[in-house]
Amino acid sequence: MRVLVTGGAGFIGSHTCYALLEQGYEIIVIDSYINSNQKSLQRVVNILKNNNIVNKLDIEIAKLDIRDETLLDKLFSKYKNLGKPIQAVIHFAGRKSVKESVLKPLLYWDVNVNGSINLLRVMDRYDCRTIVFSSSATIYGLSDNSPLKEDAEINPINPYGRTKVTVEQILNDTYKSNSHKWKIANLRYFNPIGAHSSGMIGESPVGIPNNIFPYITQVAAGILDELTVFGNNWPTLDGTCIRDYIHVMDLAEGHIATLKYLNKGESKIVNLNLGTALGTSVLELIDTFEQVNNIKITKKFSSRRIGDSCTVIADNSLALSCLEWSPKRDLEKMCLDGWKWQKLNPEGYKEKNK
Repeated sequence: MRVLVTGGAGFIGSHTCYALLEQGYEIIVIDSYINSNQKSLQRVVNILKNNNIVNKLDIEIAKLDIRDETLLDKLFSKYKNLGKPIQAVIHFAGRKSVKESVLKPLLYWDVNVNGSINLLRVMDRYDCRTIVFSSSATIYGLSDNSPLKEDAEINPINPYGRTKVTVEQILNDTYKSNSHKWKIANLRYFNPIGAHSSGMIGESPVGIPNNIFPYITQVAAGILDELTVFGNNWPTLDGTCIRDYIHVMDLAEGHIATLKYLNKGESKIVNLNLGTALGTSVLELIDTFEQVNNIKITKKFSSRRIGDSCTVIADNSLALSCLEWSPKRDLEKMCLDGWKWQKLNPEGYKEKNK
């Protein structure tokens, strides 16, 4: 099967490209490289080749911004004319920083929403109507009704979350307009962390990390001085927020399982939470990281941040029932793999010969 992966050079995208190639898919990867690096895809290929994991790799890579509908059309046309039409899309491309979305909302609406509309128009034009969309648990907003089911109230509190909800709504309307043809899945991620076990691909944030795990690894590496824990007076056992962390490779494999599910039988649209259904507090995450890696994390406590929820945990029962998938890697594995990536790549993909 020939799959287009948009935003495939990013953190989740690159790990999903690895999983797709490992399972024999033919993939075309596009990325603007605004907040990613093409080296991630080169390393994906190197891991698979060096370890003789697959006999043949079928991957093509192009620099392309999904806001450019003309270039998207040319891409689909190229493969149709070659007799190798694109059959499905896994759609990661988009801006992803909550903080930046508050400062630059128009950019987020342009890239995340207008870009997705362009993609869907071109897909429809070329009779490619199977899509797995990278949504987010941020769409649930400040709900503390964990574990969260897919039918929980949708109430995003920032532009990033609102763009994700809007694309989900566009996909729902698209499905209703031609329901006998489209196969659509909205995957709502919780907190992906870790890295591929080789340590060759991982999360490489531009500038100061927005997410807690790369912040922890950079403090451990001495790149950052200390970790700030926001709030130690939450109504939890240790006073810190609780989140649902999932290994990025489990998440990647969830995309392939979703693609297989969509390709079974009739057209459909489905919303699925991808998480472990296990809650881990900030201090539990730090303690686990310290224990498995035998390293101390310098930290300080600060006041709660506006917009934080106390507890956000997935109810993943629908995904478990629909997909031939379940998360297999525990928190210790997430911490080991994430630290291995950081040690081998202290500057992410910037370093030479990595």
